[in-house]
Amino acid sequence: MNLNKLIKLIPKTDLHCHLDGSIRPETILDIAKKEHIPTINDDLNSFQKEVKILGKCNSLKEYLNKFYLPIKIMQKKEYIYRVTLELLEDALKENIKYIEIRFAPLNHLDGGLTLDEVIETVISAMNYGRSNLHIMSNLIICALRHEPVEKAIKLINSAKKYAGKGVVALDLAGNEADFPPEIHTKPFDLAKDYNIHRTVHAGETGIVENIMKSIKLLHAERIGHGTYAYKDKNTLVYLAKNKIPLEMCITSNVNTSAVNSYEEHPIKKYLDYGLAVTVNTDNTTVSNTTITKEFEYLVKYQNFDLEDIKKVTENGINFSFASAEDKLKLHAEYSSFIKRFLGSGGVCY
Repeated sequence: MNLNKLIKLIPKTDLHCHLDGSIRPETILDIAKKEHIPTINDDLNSFQKEVKILGKCNSLKEYLNKFYLPIKIMQKKEYIYRVTLELLEDALKENIKYIEIRFAPLNHLDGGLTLDEVIETVISAMNYGRSNLHIMSNLIICALRHEPVEKAIKLINSAKKYAGKGVVALDLAGNEADFPPEIHTKPFDLAKDYNIHRTVHAGETGIVENIMKSIKLLHAERIGHGTYAYKDKNTLVYLAKNKIPLEMCITSNVNTSAVNSYEEHPIKKYLDYGLAVTVNTDNTTVSNTTITKEFEYLVKYQNFDLEDIKKVTENGINFSFASAEDKLKLHAEYSSFIKRFLGSGGVCY
């Protein structure tokens, strides 16, 4: 069985991918030059260091500094549309059939755009991708932990107009260490009232109690990362029993020093324990990764076998926020692949 060949060919999902962390470096540099936004380096090879973590940094806070330039260049409709469409093109090259793109619209109002215009521009690019590239996608709107809760309330009230029209969920992202989940109960109450899904970054930076707070107080249906769930047995039991999915992003966790190495990441232990683990990229540019690389790292460093790969792939479909119709399509394509390439003897041709 050639697992690396299988990884490249198998239909995949990505449920945790930040738009502003997944912009092509050449695109960032191109727009920065057009808009006279200063960069340290004009040469593309040297510029990579400004927008990528090449190895490890000391913390999530340091990691988040890499988003400064991407956010600066995403202040006009044409650029927001461009980076969204390019992300879909890049995802398709990785054989991603369904992706949930997330970003914080409030970061993109400096050029005079309204919240509605920012959201509509991303949805427009996603609609083009669905019709012309044949890649399915949905949008997760991120509230930012460090901003006043009133802004998050404004955000969800704006986003509700697009529920069922591209927007599927509300997320809480940013500096987890200094801004606990309970600050943002009101916007997540509203999301639940509006029948908008909820996912929350929690337990990424060592604060395990944020996982249960996010579930109990913010009505989280999925947990972004959940890396430190192992620190509390009751949390592990609850996640397993209630099938609360973890959106795991292993390279990102290595980058931010949430774990010391790929080998020490708890993802395989969680999967074996019965947790609903999914595999995702987080930020393809900032973390210098792809969904294919993430799976390859799992085989190389975590000893993932065929059944592990199949399980997390199926989890990506089952626990996505896709419509029932889209899930049927994804399951059909996945099942067809398994039958064609694995056959009854489990051989990958």
